[in-house]
Amino acid sequence: MRIGRTVAGRQARAAWMFLAPGLVLLTLFTAWPLLRTAYLSFTEYSLLTPPEWVGLANYRELLGDDQVTNAFQNTVIYAVVVTPVTIALALGLAMALNAKFFGRGLVRTAVFVPFVVSLAVVSIAFRFLLDPNYGLVTHWLDGVGLAPTQGALAQPGTAMAAVMAVGVWKNVGFYMVMFLAGLQSIPRDLYEAAQLDGASRLQKFRAVTMPLLSNQTMLVSILAAIASFQVFDQIKVMTNGGPAMSTETLVVMVNRVGINNLEFGYGSAVSVVLLLLILVLSMAQYFYFGRKQVRY
Repeated sequence: MRIGRTVAGRQARAAWMFLAPGLVLLTLFTAWPLLRTAYLSFTEYSLLTPPEWVGLANYRELLGDDQVTNAFQNTVIYAVVVTPVTIALALGLAMALNAKFFGRGLVRTAVFVPFVVSLAVVSIAFRFLLDPNYGLVTHWLDGVGLAPTQGALAQPGTAMAAVMAVGVWKNVGFYMVMFLAGLQSIPRDLYEAAQLDGASRLQKFRAVTMPLLSNQTMLVSILAAIASFQVFDQIKVMTNGGPAMSTETLVVMVNRVGINNLEFGYGSAVSVVLLLLILVLSMAQYFYFGRKQVRY
């Protein structure tokens, strides 16, 4: 017993030694900034003055701030559109690319490549493609009479649609790989049994594919929703929140208020609210999909 305890103790100490560097980095770059942000949200703070405790004043102010309301609405609109569209396209592509055909590997790579490219680079490329004077996409749209008169990024409706398109195009390949891994783990016997029972393709999809993809669907849904609520890069590069704040989301507002205007206390309060929204949404998705999980 004593020897067993000694061995177990050594293994535990060795495990903690290996974990220590990661835990230190996690504390320095995640836990400490999170606690610091929470503290600053209760203060009035800029680089010129030390933090001054103001209690809930920042939170009371943001409840009546029209700019916060606008940023929240834009964030929700972006998430409500981009999240389901990305998931649906990723699942459709995964099912299509799960079939055997010539060049399948090349097509899979082409769909996944945008995910590994820097989002800032992708946003710059799309900004040039949508340029009202020499953009290739604008030229194509002009040929069919659909080009916006002032450019896609200069009008509120089309600007939001453009940043949404970039968000979908950038991430769909990553989620496709997740669904593809799930599809390849489903036993073929289940499809053969459904085929013998006379099930159609739609019936096999509803009775076999979707239930057995519940784990992947939960993970993809949570990740896609979090990414949508944290959208920043393409908006910052393509529109900087404009025109007329029509594409300013909560993260873009935090950047403008906290970094550009040096209102660190107020910006931290908006960040905390965004964190709580993401946490509540993620937990709701987890419990919703958790009840639908299928184990085999």
